[in-house]
Amino acid sequence: MTPPYFDRYENLAFERSDDGVLTLRFHTDGGPITFTGTTHEDLPKALEDIAHDPDNRALVLTGTGDVFMDSIDGASLGEIFRPAHWEKIRREGLAVLQRLLGLPMPVIGVANGPATVHSEYLLLTDIHIASDRATYGDFPHPAFGITAGDGLQVVWEEAVGTARTKWLLWTGETVDAATALQWGVVNEVVPHEQAYARGLEIARTLAAKPALYRSLQKQTLNQRLLRRLIESVPYGMALEGLTAADLAYQAG
Repeated sequence: MTPPYFDRYENLAFERSDDGVLTLRFHTDGGPITFTGTTHEDLPKALEDIAHDPDNRALVLTGTGDVFMDSIDGASLGEIFRPAHWEKIRREGLAVLQRLLGLPMPVIGVANGPATVHSEYLLLTDIHIASDRATYGDFPHPAFGITAGDGLQVVWEEAVGTARTKWLLWTGETVDAATALQWGVVNEVVPHEQAYARGLEIARTLAAKPALYRSLQKQTLNQRLLRRLIESVPYGMALEGLTAADLAYQAG
């Protein structure tokens, strides 16, 4: 029987193989996703649904078509200059990161193309496969003039160090898959047509491991990163909210 949450979320498509490998694809109307306020609100709920479904033994996280995520509808996030609304966004943002790291199963990230919006989702996965067409960076924050405090600053620093993180988040530049591999961001770069299949292959191998091993290995390997996120993201998103609020005054 298909779980109810498979059809619950506008921008999230699910499919599961007989061996318990769940695939979550970001999408908009069946094509590459434009990230919206609805996506932001739905994703933590969906991750909670995934965590509580005992039939999920491993997760593949990817995008649709030739894009992981490179478009965002800023206006759909609502009145981000209002403190009460920003607090809602701040709670949701931290919940996504905590729940992704806290899933009781291995997560394989497949960058099937550009990942310049919420690239941290891929960097939080347990094994990260990239198409040779993938690119990485942070488009929205430099473009909008909003501080990147929603976890990007923590996750990228953990992956590539301080100097490279500062360069990415200040400039809005991107790096290609080969550079991401050299920097230690990804585990493998494969031809574009093979990226999802390779991620699925790894997920099936890990899904066959004992349930307690899958859950506790996940906790063991992510303990430091989870601690850093809990310490840094609430503060970082508070600063991000201040710069978001300032946009209204700039427009005036």
